[in-house]
Amino acid sequence: MLMSLYRYIVDKRLSSFRILHGDHVHRISDFRLDNILCCSRRSALLEGGRARSGGGLARDSSGERGGVMERCGGSISSDLAGGILARLSRSKPVRQSPLSWLGRPGNSLSSMGPTLLKYKQTRNIDNSFPIVKSSLALNLLRIDFIADYYKNIEKHPVQSKVEPGYLSARLPNTAPHSPESLDDILKDVTDCILPGLTHWQSPNFFGYFQANASTAGFLGEMLCSGFNVVGFNWLASPVATELESIVMDWMGKMLKLPSSFLFSGTGGGVLHGSTCESLVCTLAAARDKALEKLGGGFDNITKLVVYASDQTHFALQKSAKLIAALTRTSFSTEFSLSPDTVRAAIEDDIKSGHVPLYLCATVGTTGAGAVDPIEELGKIANEYKLWLHIDAAYAGSACICPEYRHYLNGVELADSISLNPHKWFLTNMDCGCLWVKHPRFLVDSLSTKSDIMRNRSPASNTSTNAAPVIDYKDWQIALSRRFKALKLWTVIRKHGYSGLMYHIRSDVSMAKRFEAMVAKDERFEIVVPRKFALVCFRLKPKRESEGSELNRKLVDALNGSGRAFLTQAMLGGVYVIRCSIGTTLTQDRHVDDLWKLIQEKADRLLSLQEPEHASR
Repeated sequence: MLMSLYRYIVDKRLSSFRILHGDHVHRISDFRLDNILCCSRRSALLEGGRARSGGGLARDSSGERGGVMERCGGSISSDLAGGILARLSRSKPVRQSPLSWLGRPGNSLSSMGPTLLKYKQTRNIDNSFPIVKSSLALNLLRIDFIADYYKNIEKHPVQSKVEPGYLSARLPNTAPHSPESLDDILKDVTDCILPGLTHWQSPNFFGYFQANASTAGFLGEMLCSGFNVVGFNWLASPVATELESIVMDWMGKMLKLPSSFLFSGTGGGVLHGSTCESLVCTLAAARDKALEKLGGGFDNITKLVVYASDQTHFALQKSAKLIAALTRTSFSTEFSLSPDTVRAAIEDDIKSGHVPLYLCATVGTTGAGAVDPIEELGKIANEYKLWLHIDAAYAGSACICPEYRHYLNGVELADSISLNPHKWFLTNMDCGCLWVKHPRFLVDSLSTKSDIMRNRSPASNTSTNAAPVIDYKDWQIALSRRFKALKLWTVIRKHGYSGLMYHIRSDVSMAKRFEAMVAKDERFEIVVPRKFALVCFRLKPKRESEGSELNRKLVDALNGSGRAFLTQAMLGGVYVIRCSIGTTLTQDRHVDDLWKLIQEKADRLLSLQEPEHASR
């Protein structure tokens, strides 16, 4: 069948092949059959047994134009059904190419005569083969859709204005039976998908900790998706494993981590989807290590206790539930974890028969951007034999800058540390880094053994299990894993150490700018000191009991305008507004516009309050 011939020629480049037309043989040199089929498809798109006229462009193997398929009208026999007669040949060259022949007046595909190969069914090549090399580049040019999105992103309301369930009214309730064109799909993206987006890449997005994006990140993501390898062990794709270990050491050295966390030392690192996954993995490792020491198997699991601040990311509580460890939180001092409180909680738990297991310290909490005192907590963890994990998901990236590195002082006392490059390191979602001081504890807890997973050296066909190779499947929960290292590697190379520091410092500079504007207006107050690029503020109420409602209305008014997006947090029972600066496209003018918008909405709210207070 033509399908098998097509598949063969796509894989095996041919120096020549022939198209038969009557008694004449037309030779094509340095063309690939997929190019010719692509041209014929464009020139004769079957519809109800008739051909629609069209045009097509063929290219030779060097990528240059090899000839133009002119419009071909008329009907096409069912025998032809969109295909082209072809067979392999080493015939002598002829002067006239089939492309030029088809382009001459009076000649068309329908006049090519009897076929040697017949399609039994009418099919479109694009639908027969999910990846057609000749059209892949053409389809990838649809990247201009994304380019246009970024060009016009400020025209969209930052927060989506749709109501729940809006999409069901716009899309059919069953999947399409027949293939649809990419143009139709992209039209629905514009009409149906874009209205439901909250635009995280908008320069006016100040709500959550950012999801960074960059051109280098796009390239790395495209390479990752294009290669589409599953590097669960070294043999599955050696470069995926080796590049990941190299990049993790690069990152560790930029953060000035001790060698005990690096592959070049005695530790190592792995790329996860997020810090949430890292928390689950390290909790599992700590649990199994503790249970082995306690003996008695899982009967002792309910004795284990995890410690964290009430500002620690909620993912820790979720992770602790997943591995059945109890969760304890402590009161905060200025919203960071108090060493005295931790020590007191540990002593109480020991007296009550519990076993201290795990302590999580945070560098840059979600609500306030607070930093826990790592060095003091590390000493306590070592004293009581707890696993100390540092969650630096947000602010860890800033610690590549010397002026912020002191927030990691004491990291040598920790067992593990994680951060998310997709938050503040110009790396597209998703990408999370985890370093561990003792990889064997992670591997012992998460490893799987299967003969099909055994590494073998391609050169010697002997087992390489004894060789120092890394099987990253044993460093994570899932078996399958993407080639995430390509993204991080591309970003680091494109921007360099200096460029990444500039990016972080630029965001912090804009946060300082915003903080200064807020501080100058006596109607507002900064609730907690700013450490990075997160500013927590609020509109002062006339009565403290009205503070939450007043600021909630302000947030609703800001987000409802479509001109900005912010979020809120409760800090010590106080409702605060979070302004997180860090979207790649944000500039000083966007920060200035945000402040003008805040003042505008605050003026309106306060003017409405005056009559209420007067009536009281």
